[in-house]
Amino acid sequence: MVLNKQAEKNIVKGGDKGNDKSNGKIENKKLRRRGLTWFSILFLAGAGIFYALKIADYYPRNRDLKHRSGFFGLTFSTKFCAELGLDMRETYVALLDELGAKQVRIPIYWDEIESEEGLFDFSEYDYLLDEGEKRGVKFIISIGRRTPRWPECHSPAWLNRKSDVEARVDTLQMLRTIVERYRDRESLEYWQVENEPFLGTFGVCPPLDENFLKQEFDLVRSLDDRKIIITGSGELSSWKREAKIGDIFGSTLYRVVYNSFFGYLKYPFPMSYYWTKARRAGLEKERLMVMELQTEPWVPKGKMIYLTEKEINRTMSVEQFKANLQAAINLDFNRAYVWGAEWWYWQKKYGNPEYWRIAEGLFD
Repeated sequence: MVLNKQAEKNIVKGGDKGNDKSNGKIENKKLRRRGLTWFSILFLAGAGIFYALKIADYYPRNRDLKHRSGFFGLTFSTKFCAELGLDMRETYVALLDELGAKQVRIPIYWDEIESEEGLFDFSEYDYLLDEGEKRGVKFIISIGRRTPRWPECHSPAWLNRKSDVEARVDTLQMLRTIVERYRDRESLEYWQVENEPFLGTFGVCPPLDENFLKQEFDLVRSLDDRKIIITGSGELSSWKREAKIGDIFGSTLYRVVYNSFFGYLKYPFPMSYYWTKARRAGLEKERLMVMELQTEPWVPKGKMIYLTEKEINRTMSVEQFKANLQAAINLDFNRAYVWGAEWWYWQKKYGNPEYWRIAEGLFD
């Protein structure tokens, strides 16, 4: 059949219209799928942020606090006692005798033991170890330029006059002096060298030199054969670098924190998050501890003693306190060292014994 030119034009036009409609439908489907995908992503992200900020008040829900014997230890800080206006010896003995703590981490602050260059005074730390040994306490001694409690680095004032090289020489001499003084104590279980050394965004400290950090570990290993703990952020570190340096890894475990940009933030991480990082870093259970379990309020600014009840409850209500303890129990690392036991005593001393009462069942 022969078609005239007009018929041919009509067929071509009709065919084009059909293709246009088909292509249009396909494009619309693609756009709808893209829109649905982005909506899902934004919805999930928004839900996650809302969960973290508003809903995840008390993770986990079950808080019976049943735990293995010897699971909990505590960190004791001479400087935190001073900040709270507490008598250091009175507070320490109460923690040992009333709560029955048997595993204690003690940071030795460089500016306390060598306030004058070359003159060491260990009298306060000798007291802590002596009193603990009378009660069968086992110790972790934290040493280095960077040790627990703000501002993280506790260097003596005279170190500021030294060059970087001189400061490193003095740091190694300080480490040697402490190790040689306490390495014969049977109550000493582990050394901890530096505190969260890779967390450069927190604290008032010089930049990290990883090669020098390894040199510090090598020095302590050459002086004593005890295992050495390295610590890192449980929430903000991958743990891989720490795992290559230390014999044991000590993680932080925080649930509610404060950030100057976001304000109060509730970490939504399940306990599987920490175990996943441990596996990726090649850390088996025998190399894992919680070295800083959040059991005191976060201080956005100023000092702990000036926090209002409302501010305390934002990060460390009694319910949050129990929830954090339960989270550590559920995580089930080898041990968990609580952070802030001095504050419980301060609360008890000034009219709120609830944290202390709960803690009475922790150290069995």
